[in-house]
Amino acid sequence: MNENILVVDDEKEIVDAIEFYLKPEGYNILKAYDGLQALEMLIDNEIKLIIMDVMMPNMDGLKTTMKIREDKNIPIILLSAKSEDMDKILGLNMGADDYITKPIRVKELVSRINAVLRRRGVESKKEENSNKII
Repeated sequence: MNENILVVDDEKEIVDAIEFYLKPEGYNILKAYDGLQALEMLIDNEIKLIIMDVMMPNMDGLKTTMKIREDKNIPIILLSAKSEDMDKILGLNMGADDYITKPIRVKELVSRINAVLRRRGVESKKEENSNKII
C-alpha cells in the first residue's frame, strides 16, 4: 500500500496519535499543523488522502479544503470537535469527502479512510475503462 496520507491538525498529539495507528495499516504519514503548511506539502508530495482538522490557526480546514478543491481532487476527511449537523453539512458542501467528530475512534477512522480510498480506486478504474477504445 504505502500511500501518503497528509494529517493536518494544530494539536501535535492528535497528529502523532493518528500516525501511530495508521502506520501499521501500511500508510506513510506526512504531517502539517495548519492549512498553510498543508498547502505547501501538496506542492512536492503525492498525497492520496488528507485528514484535516477544521479549527486551526493561520488557515482553517474549511478554507484549506476550498483552496485544495480549486485544482485538486484529493480525498479529504475533516475532523472537528463541532458535531452539529450544520457544521457537518458545511464541511461536506465545502468539498470534504467525509466528516468525523472528535474524539476520534481509531477503528472508525481506519474504516473511513479505507472506504474513501476504495471508492476513489473504483472511480479511477471506471475512468480508465471508459477511456479505452474497443
